[in-house]
Parts: sequence; C-alpha cells; structure tokens
Amino acid sequence: METPEQNSYVGPDHQIAPPPLKRRRRKVWWIVLSLLVLLLVIGFLLLRRHDEDAKKAAAAAKAKVVGIPITTATAKKGNIGVYLDAIGTVTPVYTDSITSQVDGLIVDVHYEEGQRINKGDPLIDIDTRPYRATLLQAQGALQRDENVLAQASMDLARYHAAWERNAIAKQILDDQEKLVAQDEGTVKNDQGTVQYDQVQLDFCHITAPITGRVGLRLVDPGNVVQSTGATTLAVITQLEPITVIFTIPEDSLGQVQARLNQKATLTVDAFDRSAQKKIGTGKLLTIDNQIDTTTGTVKGRALFDNKNDALFPNQFVNTRLLVNTLQGVTLVPSSAIQQNGQASFVYVIQNNFAHMRSIKAGVTDGGLTQATGINPGDVVANSSFDKLQDNVAVVVSNQAAPANTSGSTAP
Repeated sequence: METPEQNSYVGPDHQIAPPPLKRRRRKVWWIVLSLLVLLLVIGFLLLRRHDEDAKKAAAAAKAKVVGIPITTATAKKGNIGVYLDAIGTVTPVYTDSITSQVDGLIVDVHYEEGQRINKGDPLIDIDTRPYRATLLQAQGALQRDENVLAQASMDLARYHAAWERNAIAKQILDDQEKLVAQDEGTVKNDQGTVQYDQVQLDFCHITAPITGRVGLRLVDPGNVVQSTGATTLAVITQLEPITVIFTIPEDSLGQVQARLNQKATLTVDAFDRSAQKKIGTGKLLTIDNQIDTTTGTVKGRALFDNKNDALFPNQFVNTRLLVNTLQGVTLVPSSAIQQNGQASFVYVIQNNFAHMRSIKAGVTDGGLTQATGINPGDVVANSSFDKLQDNVAVVVSNQAAPANTSGSTAP
C-alpha cells in the first residue's frame, strides 16, 4: 500500500505537484467540455438554418400555389403597314433666282421681304427710257419701209397690166417683182427689230414667273444692274406644293418598284427632327434612275400639298414610306415578344399557366408586331418576364387592353 508521500511528486523547486495521472484526466475533461460546447453551437446554427430553409420553402410553396402576377394582352387579327424609314430634305418644286436681262437703273422695287406673291406680280422696274427710244426708232424705220413696199407693190400691179397689153418689156416686169421682194425682206427685218426692242422694253418690268414666297431684298432703287452681271435681284421658292427628297435602301428597291409598276399610290409621312411629330402626308412621285454606290441607296421624291406651310425649303425631316399593307394577319404587342438568341417566343396563358411558344416575328409598327405561330384570340403574358418560366402558375393581376386590330396604318 502506497503512502501519501509515495503518491506525491516533488518538482525541481522542491514543491509538491499533482501526480501526472490527475493532470492527464483534467486535460481530457477540458477537451470533452470544449467538444460539447462546439457541438451545441453547431447544433444551434444547423437548427437556425433549418428554420430559415423551412420558411423559404414555405414561401416558395405558397408562391407556387398562388402564381406569379402578370398582365396580359390578346392577339388580334388585323392589318399592319410595311414601312421604310429614312431621312429626307424638303426641296421646292421650283426655285427661281431672278437676274436682269437688260442694263439699266433700278427705279422701283415692288416686293417686300418674305412676301407671298402670285405668278405675274410686279417685282422690279428698270429705267425704260433708253429702250423706249430705241423702240420708237425701229417703229419709224418699219413704217418707212412698209410704205416703200406699198409703192413698189402698186408699180408692180401697173407693170402687170401694161405687160398684158404688150406695152412694156418682160424685163421691166421681172425687175419690179424683185424690187417688191427686196422691200418685203426689209419690212420683215424692221419687224424683227421692233419685236426685239419691244422685248428689251418688257425686260425692264420684271414680274414673278411662279407663285411662291420671295426671300430677303437683294437690291434697292438706284442700283445699276447689267445683263452680263451675276447680281441676283430676287429669289422665289414655291411652297405649295412642295417635295421631299429621301433615300430608299437598295435592298428595298425591288418591293417599291413592284408597287410602282402596279400603279399604286404610295403614301409618305414626314416627321420632325425628333421623329415624334408628323408634319405632313404626301405621295411618292418617282425614284431616281441610278443607285448611289457610296451609300447603297436610291433617291425618291414625294409630293406634299403643304397647305399649312409646315414644310420649309431645305428642312431636315424623317420620312416613312408605306410600301404595302398586310391584310388579316395576327398582331401582338411588341412588348410581349421575348428573344432567346435569334429565336422569338411568347408566353401563352392557358388555365392560369404560362406556356412558352416559339413564334416568327414580322413587321412592327405602332407598338404591334405581326407574328406567325400564334392564333388570334390567344392570351399572352405582357409583364414579369424575369420570373416567368415554362409551365409556371400565373395570376392575371391587370388585364391589358386588347390590341388594336387595324394597327396604325392606312388601308
């Protein structure tokens, strides 16, 4: 039997220390206690995570049962236009830059800046005195030579009567006939001189050659103009009607040509720079005779009535050419069509479930798109696309208005 002295351990400092067996037991208890605490913490965390997962599962199950709230739209049967959009420039049918055809002093300017004038209205008067004097001289020469011709004609009549009685030689009659012909030529020359001088006199009174709007005043009374000069006296542009020149892509030229060959009237709408406000509606007159190889486009000209003067010369506009109207096609809102790479699809709603259906999207206009692969009357989802999947339950929270059956096109 061991004594207490035998169970004790004397250390280097001669103090009594616990025996090694007791220290090992104490370390084991501390390790066990630490493991228990760690297990308790891990258990608590696992229990908390399990509760959170249970809540999420319950919420997901509830959402699955309730369904995803969406708005819908209904596919309709209607008409839609095939448009070509381009940029254009307003170009007057006529633009006249008026210059003087005679030399002289400007005595009067009749037009006002920006005035609307009609064809034949007076614009500018040039001093007519030199031209009236020249005309008077020509008229005097004409009057003299006409009387010389009349005298020669009377003599010719006498010579005819005398020759018939064999009173004169045939040579005298022939000479008189040639004198009459010479006098006739002189009279014609005088008549031409009179007409020329009359034209020069008329050039002194300048009138409007077309109906339109005159620009800013370019000359004043007292200015001297010359027929050989480059001085522009006035500029007149026709505003009613007016045209717009725009471009047509080379790839679309075939369908435009086909419609023109059918003698169809193609409508052209002109919009402002922002392409939001429609300025006017006209019709396509013609297209150019060659393609611009630098741009791959061909020019077209459209005619507009422009009764309200909304189109102004050289104005920039956006144009929309109605090439054709598709009749009786299926139309869905463009916002309901989704893309998956190059493929298009919609979610068709049946029995409160969304079913993905592939479609082929065609012409788009006014928020509507022609679609192949869907039938008129089908209800499609129009919102919540970030949550929708194939065969997922849905709830229609706000029924959208039916699609426009006629689109925004002209028949």
